[in-house]
Amino acid sequence: MARGTRLALAAVAAVALIGGAARADDYPDRPITLVVPFPPGGSTTIVARIIADKMSQTLGKSIVIDNRGGAGGTIATRAVAKSAPDGYTIALGYTGTLAIGPSLYPSAGYDPRKDFAPIGQIGIAPNTLVVHPSFNVHNVAELVAYAKANPGKINFGSAGIGTVSHVCGEYFATVAGIQITHIPYKGTGPAIVDLLGGHIPMAFAPIPATHEQAKAGSLRMLAVTSAKRSSLLPDVPTIAEQGLTGFEAVLRYGLVAPAGTPKAIVDRLNKELNAALQDEEVRKRLAVEGAEPIPGTPQQYGEDIDREETQWAKVIKASGAKAE
Repeated sequence: MARGTRLALAAVAAVALIGGAARADDYPDRPITLVVPFPPGGSTTIVARIIADKMSQTLGKSIVIDNRGGAGGTIATRAVAKSAPDGYTIALGYTGTLAIGPSLYPSAGYDPRKDFAPIGQIGIAPNTLVVHPSFNVHNVAELVAYAKANPGKINFGSAGIGTVSHVCGEYFATVAGIQITHIPYKGTGPAIVDLLGGHIPMAFAPIPATHEQAKAGSLRMLAVTSAKRSSLLPDVPTIAEQGLTGFEAVLRYGLVAPAGTPKAIVDRLNKELNAALQDEEVRKRLAVEGAEPIPGTPQQYGEDIDREETQWAKVIKASGAKAE
């Protein structure tokens, strides 16, 4: 009976392997849903659409963008983690959801290392540190000096609690040894509107939200938050260049699937993602967003997720930032 049981189990396993291979060979045979865990209109949606448009062409099936906001992106990210691991529901991986959310939201409900199969990284983009022209600071050193002389009296805007722009501000304050007050908004747009109106003196925001306003003189751009200068803004220094050595807080984008997604499907998606990132038109569209493409393997993206979560967990703990 034992031998019969073993043979039966082996037969079941073989059938499962054959079925899995067949599904992977036929993949995709219907549209794929790419969940963007934020409302439409922001940088996450723009980056996702750039990639989805190109991958749809090479996969031969459409990739449909599904925007689902809430709780700093953790609600939709959790839903994807619990989705069927068949390659038809994937998510835009993002610093806010895979690196910040699990530490900031006690009820995030997913483990970024265990609950996802990394597909590949899309790229990185810096935030910008911008101030209203009436705020009499012209560089990071002057801002830090003013904040030290006026502890807690500078308000900074962000796209909301748990977003990269929020935690970037907390990180900046911790590294600089200053106290600044966080003012959360329901998205980058409302934060920039209030900044332009002079209702808040400073904000951290993605390049697309601040670039044109800074060119027009409506905002003053003090720095970018990446380790090196942005190719889109070569004249704008980094925060690290201006005295806060080692400072880096960038937006990282990638694609993930639910854990257990067949390797053949993950590899197919990775192949098409990397091909898209080599496309000249895609690279031009990403450059407008201030994003630098970073093609690579699923393993490399998994290592990046691990490294980023470790870094941001320390930042959140040191700053005392909490989801309210």
